Amino acid sequence: MGERPLKIRILEIFKDGQSYWNYEIVEMIFKEYKMSGNYERDLINFDIIELASGGMLSDIEQKVDTEGIYKKDFLLHKYVITDFGKEKANSACAN
Repeated sequence: MGERPLKIRILEIFKDGQSYWNYEIVEMIFKEYKMSGNYERDLINFDIIELASGGMLSDIEQKVDTEGIYKKDFLLHKYVITDFGKEKANSACAN
């Protein structure tokens, strides 16, 4: 991939109906877009937050990152796509 805008790619990932932790999405995007670093990590996380704020993702679970998986002592969020998000994903994503 690596060619679509990040938010569109994030919606594509969620189209499978599964729930994902924010750090799981960051890992996927890092690999596909050949990204790394704290700035890029936070940029992807911000895109996820914007999708949730826009009603396309729903925040279904939270936990504190005590192990430093994403960012030590940071609040991790688990998201799932909403019906509105599915509609937007279907109109924005070719596959």
